[in-house]
Amino acid sequence: MGVLNVTPDSFSDGGRWLDPDAAVTHGLELRAQGADLIDVGGESTRPGAERVSEEEELRRTVPVVRRLADQGVAVSIDTMRASVARAALEAGAALVNDVSGGRWDNAMPALIAQTGAAFVAMHWRGVQVRGRAEHDLAAQYDDVVAEVAAELTQSLEVLVAAGVDPAQVVLDPGLGFSKNAEHNWELLARLDALVDLGRPVLVGASRKRFLGSLLAGPDAAPAPVDERDDATAAISTLAATAGVWCVRVHAVRASVDAVRVAAQVRQVRQHTRSGNHTQAGRTTGTR
Repeated sequence: MGVLNVTPDSFSDGGRWLDPDAAVTHGLELRAQGADLIDVGGESTRPGAERVSEEEELRRTVPVVRRLADQGVAVSIDTMRASVARAALEAGAALVNDVSGGRWDNAMPALIAQTGAAFVAMHWRGVQVRGRAEHDLAAQYDDVVAEVAAELTQSLEVLVAAGVDPAQVVLDPGLGFSKNAEHNWELLARLDALVDLGRPVLVGASRKRFLGSLLAGPDAAPAPVDERDDATAAISTLAATAGVWCVRVHAVRASVDAVRVAAQVRQVRQHTRSGNHTQAGRTTGTR
């Protein structure tokens, strides 16, 4: 999933693709680099970001979604508003990516049930707050993996109760949303627990703050966002190895290669475990 932010204030690429022509060109570039989905978002969810009006979010996103879909691009819409999701689906989007998991707009679950669209339900405590202090208060866990898994299951149950088919739903642990760096790393180390929930899993770690902190230089200053893509690709490898369905990234090509490598290793490993390894492989393994 390639990220296409048509916003002036997103933490990584705000303002770069605000012009619709530039956005469509970049979306086509991401597809050419190997993205299976282009995720169009018109509202930043970085800590401290101000909400935009419904009209402005529609103005930013729907024309870009329509133009990409008209050129055969598979598009997802990154929104918490059911009205924006509906307009994007009517314009050709195939998936709704909701960082609130369907909890910010009460009309979202019914829309997903009615349309049958694929839906990404992300984990995020404190959906209604945006400040760093409120974020830190929400990031309190005894066992972050178990609690995120349980709360994602609850979100799925709410969606199903509204008539959504479980087969429509993808789960996202929400790295960086009401979670600190330690929580993010614990979730990445235990992706198997999320995959075991039985629904496809999406991971969005691309260029996030905890990667900047990990890559900090001698002065302890976080690495700039445009120097976090190699670390993002490493996480894509880990995610693919764990059986994650999709990774959401800004720099597509490196993660596409990472996923292909992980897929090849998984295939060989499964083939070997099935007892179909070659005589040469057995001989090599005993040296």
